Amino acid sequence: MNNYCFGVDLGGTTVKIGLFDTEGTALDKWEIPTRKEAGGSRILPDIAAAVRAKLEERGIAKEAVTGVGIGVPGPVDDNGVIYKAVNLGWDVMNINETLGGLLGLPVKAANDANAAALGEMWAGGGRGFKSMVLVTLGTGVGGGIIVNGKIVSGSKGAAGEIGHIPIEDGEPDECGCGKHGCLEQYTSATGIARLAERKLAASDRESVLRNVPAPGAKAVFDAVKSKDALACEIAEEFGAYLGKGLASVAAVVNPEAFVLGGGVSKAGDVLCGYVEKYYGKYAFHACKNAVFKLATLGNDAGIYGAAKLILG
Repeated sequence: MNNYCFGVDLGGTTVKIGLFDTEGTALDKWEIPTRKEAGGSRILPDIAAAVRAKLEERGIAKEAVTGVGIGVPGPVDDNGVIYKAVNLGWDVMNINETLGGLLGLPVKAANDANAAALGEMWAGGGRGFKSMVLVTLGTGVGGGIIVNGKIVSGSKGAAGEIGHIPIEDGEPDECGCGKHGCLEQYTSATGIARLAERKLAASDRESVLRNVPAPGAKAVFDAVKSKDALACEIAEEFGAYLGKGLASVAAVVNPEAFVLGGGVSKAGDVLCGYVEKYYGKYAFHACKNAVFKLATLGNDAGIYGAAKLILG
């Protein structure tokens, strides 16, 4: 009987690995370094070695393992083919076949944000929903879309790149993707810092933010909680951008819930309030009842989702 599975979250610096039972209980969690040298050729062999070592350490037979799920930072199609992962040095490759061949176990790969979304649906903030969108608000803005319990990956694995929805014409600054006016330029941690910088420069009004060197997302939402008027205006602007962007997403996938994660989401319920207000303004009437939740799994969302990938 297959009693175990592994969930792997492959990041640019470290690889997080979890050993799970088939009910979704994490039995062990650990990390190994991501060795990107030699064109990333050591990464999958390192993961295979770490899995084998854990099986040996715990005396688990390979026959008792359902398989290994893995989330990777790049576009991955439904067959496990990754269409380049620039920050890993990878070109086009079938991860399912490559890692599966190294381990002699079934492997299922997905984009890391999609895997995290699956994790939040299975065991986190999205529990109880079958159709949801995870919105990760960090240095950039990522997304993972789940419809009827299944990841929507798109033809080349690029579905859910909600941070690059064009939202503003005439933006002078360039997004990391090379375009101008992307959603993440206003709603990521760096985007909120940009909004704050511009708002402070355009006014000489008093604000606690003037006492903070280069105020970022945390400083802005801390000031919002203390009812600072200028900070509240920045939060309104942020909410308008994200609410409008998510209304566009909802018009396509009609989710039951949006789950907000990433570092910016640590602002808590106050963040949801601003987004919900503008989402309600812009959303198509049949999509207005989507609820907003905070992600709860933090950095473990990826390993939970990867485990769920292989469990189906």
